[in-house]
Amino acid sequence: MGGPLGAIIGRYPKSSTTSDDGDAQMRGIIKGNRKCRDIVFLVLFIVFWIAMIVNSSFGFNQGNPLRLNYGLDYEGNVCGNKHGNPDLRELQIKYWVNSNQVYESGLKNSQFKLADARSICLMECPYPSEDSNSLNWVCDYPEGEMADKDSMDVWINKNYDYYEDLTPEMRNSSLQLQGPCYPVIFPSVNVHWSCQFIARPSNASLMKWQQMGGVSINQSIIIDKAIHRSINSRSAVLKRYVADVGKSWGVLIVCGGILPLFLSVFWLLMIRYFVAAMTWITVAVFNVLIISVTMFYYLKAGWIGNDAITPIIGEDDPYIHVSGREQNHMRAAAVFMTIIMAISVLSSLAIIRRILMATSVLKVAAKVIGEVQALIIFPIMPYTLLAIFYMFWFSAALHLFSSGQILQNDCKSDCCAYDLKSNKVMCGRCCGYSIHYTPHIAIAILFHLFGCYWATQFFIAFSATVIAGSVASYYWARDQTSKEIPFLPVFSSMKRLLRYNLGSVAIGSLIVSFIASVRYVLESIRRKLKGGGDSTYETTWVGKVRSGSSGCCLGCINWTVRSVNRNAYIMIAITGKSFFRSSAIATGLIMDNILRIGRVNVIGDVILFLGKLCVSLASALFAFLMLDTHKYKSAHNKISSPLFPVLVTWCLGYVVASLFFAVVEMSIDTIILSFCQDSEEHQGTAQYAPPLLMETLNEQNEVQRLTQGFS
Repeated sequence: MGGPLGAIIGRYPKSSTTSDDGDAQMRGIIKGNRKCRDIVFLVLFIVFWIAMIVNSSFGFNQGNPLRLNYGLDYEGNVCGNKHGNPDLRELQIKYWVNSNQVYESGLKNSQFKLADARSICLMECPYPSEDSNSLNWVCDYPEGEMADKDSMDVWINKNYDYYEDLTPEMRNSSLQLQGPCYPVIFPSVNVHWSCQFIARPSNASLMKWQQMGGVSINQSIIIDKAIHRSINSRSAVLKRYVADVGKSWGVLIVCGGILPLFLSVFWLLMIRYFVAAMTWITVAVFNVLIISVTMFYYLKAGWIGNDAITPIIGEDDPYIHVSGREQNHMRAAAVFMTIIMAISVLSSLAIIRRILMATSVLKVAAKVIGEVQALIIFPIMPYTLLAIFYMFWFSAALHLFSSGQILQNDCKSDCCAYDLKSNKVMCGRCCGYSIHYTPHIAIAILFHLFGCYWATQFFIAFSATVIAGSVASYYWARDQTSKEIPFLPVFSSMKRLLRYNLGSVAIGSLIVSFIASVRYVLESIRRKLKGGGDSTYETTWVGKVRSGSSGCCLGCINWTVRSVNRNAYIMIAITGKSFFRSSAIATGLIMDNILRIGRVNVIGDVILFLGKLCVSLASALFAFLMLDTHKYKSAHNKISSPLFPVLVTWCLGYVVASLFFAVVEMSIDTIILSFCQDSEEHQGTAQYAPPLLMETLNEQNEVQRLTQGFS
């Protein structure tokens, strides 16, 4: 490996000619005949962005985020939609008016589905009358002649009841549960914007109904279970989780964007001025934060205190208990966090003996930050671009998840209902409305998710490569050549990257994204095989070994690819070579010096990883606190569970921390790679390495220091 690379990143004779940046050699620290690399992948990345815009425009055109939270009425309108006919902006709660239809949908082997039961949008769930001399009614939207008597506002003020204004024919039809008015026999409670029936009919209302000659009312608990199954279906829960992210956009901005920005900059400043103590502080803060976040999961799961999440919106009867999948998911997350917490705390304690080694490496990075001070503020630029992208992406994601066509169901059930427009009972197919999703919508969503991951990795890789170029200028320009460092090395490095190697960063980030996608697909297949009852899968020791080994192999491949990519970005910044050529150069340097740099580099990476987790855990903790306020626990902005918003905030915090911590991470890796080449260029003795790095990487000094410190 010695020789060829030295002509690129080493010192150069004064006779070197100088010309424009690129085509001819330049007399400076990082030089060579640079030219555009990996152009094909740059074109692919541009095409990808065009496809992302087209894909998102489809979502904006077809989607309506209201569909994620609110149901459809008997006319196919989305509850709460101010653009509907009629205007339903204040009517957000779905209520099934015919309890017998709900009962029929819950029967085993019944062809009648709850989606076909007649439903209407209301402001709040109606409650049966406790007076045996009166009966509460919920009537259809005022249409036809009724619209001339009662407007929508009057209908709402009358508590949706215009039974007294009905003709004898209409009243008789209502007593047959054919409308236009329907009796309120069962109490109900607002569960995720749908009225969940309580299968205990009001005796007073039921007696009055019977006295009026109404048809028989089924009183089985099946009525309760039919609606409960619909509200807690997997698709309904997923929609609510996505809607929770949209409702908590303020939390995402504050806790997922602004807070990690300040925490990351603060951490970098602490590394710059208090590096000796930061490793110990990072380990201690990490343990405190992960325990605190785990306790919040226990709190929301209902295992600690009385602040568990509830599916009921608004005030409710304390004697009424309604369960939901969200609480089960929160409990599963609490168990998972407990396991992670135990492993993390024990692991952090195990590396205490190696913290001195990490401190020495961080001191080198701190010195680099001190001399190239623009490194601290540079990540703000990719952070801003990524923030703009995320705002666009989340908005498009909400519309994509809610896209689809509202179509009348193709049902096989017959029923009769009074039509106010034609003033007569209409009998025929009793089909409701549903949102129908086509396969291309699922593909569009998967592409949108992949695009987010690729774009995120691209911005992280872009930032890392610019930092690597800046640090390389610092390393190879020490002492006699320090005057050759550009006044703004960060922007010089960024200029070279934008001009020559943007395609290389695109292919590197694409490889990481592709590996992650393959892992996700294989994990989904594994879960389907396990959930599908495959008797040969994970029931025998062969199946368990096969499943575990495949997951472990994919994890190792993913870690290896990320490590190779990071070192490839360094060599791209230094040499201007293509991605794959730079990967080969970096891998060769590391393999030749693995015994000298392996332990130090690993320990440094562990401390930096803990630092990223500190920032992301602090973001998650503050997200829990913000979501625990009245704004997100009541009224129309109530979230079904803090699980998804906290998880998204956690991920955003980690991404932001990765952008800023790359300053230290890439400084260490760039100096170590430069040290390896420096050693080979000078027969094993690095000429340009800082004294702190020489001491840290010298095995004899390291052993002596550790022996003296822990004897």
